[in-house]
Amino acid sequence: MANKKVHTSALLEKAGIPPPESISSSVVNEIQQFRKVQPTSKELVDGILNGNVTALSRAITLIESTNATHVEKANEVINACLPYANKSVRIGITGVPGVGKSTFIEAFGKYLTGLGKKVAVLAVDPSSTISHGSILGDKTRMEELVKDKNAYIRPSASGETLGGVARKTRETITLCEAAGFDTIIIETVGVGQSETAVHSMVDFFLLLKISGAGDELQGIKRGIMEMADAIVINKADGDNIKKANLAKTEFNRALHLFPAKKSGWIPTVSTCSAITKEGIEEVWKTILKFLEVTKENNYFFEKRKVQNLFWMMETINEQLKLNFYNDPEIQKLLDSTKKAVTTDEISPFAAAQLLLKKHFKK
Repeated sequence: MANKKVHTSALLEKAGIPPPESISSSVVNEIQQFRKVQPTSKELVDGILNGNVTALSRAITLIESTNATHVEKANEVINACLPYANKSVRIGITGVPGVGKSTFIEAFGKYLTGLGKKVAVLAVDPSSTISHGSILGDKTRMEELVKDKNAYIRPSASGETLGGVARKTRETITLCEAAGFDTIIIETVGVGQSETAVHSMVDFFLLLKISGAGDELQGIKRGIMEMADAIVINKADGDNIKKANLAKTEFNRALHLFPAKKSGWIPTVSTCSAITKEGIEEVWKTILKFLEVTKENNYFFEKRKVQNLFWMMETINEQLKLNFYNDPEIQKLLDSTKKAVTTDEISPFAAAQLLLKKHFKK
């Protein structure tokens, strides 16, 4: 019987020739050693003021931490950066999931960097209530903007924070401004009843909508509509142009039913396509006109003062909450008190009062 011919694949490796390493072990070691070295507050501040995005990223990570030593160090960095902040335009962008926020922000951001602007995008991703994780995929979706040397994208998890923003977004704005970014864009989680906190930290609030998503006037909460300084109907391209223009007309009619804004600004409605870039320039012109009107009547500056007071109170509330749950006595009592509540041995209100008295008795 003749021997069968053995067919070998050209893809087979030859014995004795190991495959090359996919990752350089020396580079990995270098990165690990670098991360172990914790920069001082001064080193972080110097890096931020020099526009070093690595120092900026490490400082943001520091302020997002709840570790007590990190909180103290973060406050030092923020206080040192404050004199160099407040020199940017802060733009909040919200809209229902699927409206194209990331695509719009990339097109808008590229337009602004083309004008010579330095753009920081603070993108907030929703955290799972089950796994408590977030995808944080905004850098992947904004693949052109992320490569732009005049842009910086920082995705953060919303955590347990309501209002469509991350717990430390307000402080992050300060650091980005100190690093020289003159346009700060905050992308929120999405539209809902609690998606309003972003309004308390931005100058201009932009609401993105799409046409053909049902009843145009009932599709979103009235509260968001009342806060919007401009409504932009996105995805106005191809066969969708006619629908987008119809939605624009309907929203214009709806806006006339709302009370006048304290800012003296009359909200606008426009259409755009983040794909074809049609209407992107008009959005920026609208923002510039808004800034002109509100700075002239002093509303812009008064609003920022009110926002600072609001975030002082929010910080106090947050710190009180952290102090309560980090209290060793409370940690000992919490589980047994929870059990007593679930077995109806004590009411939830009485249990809460008991724990609070225990904490504040010190």
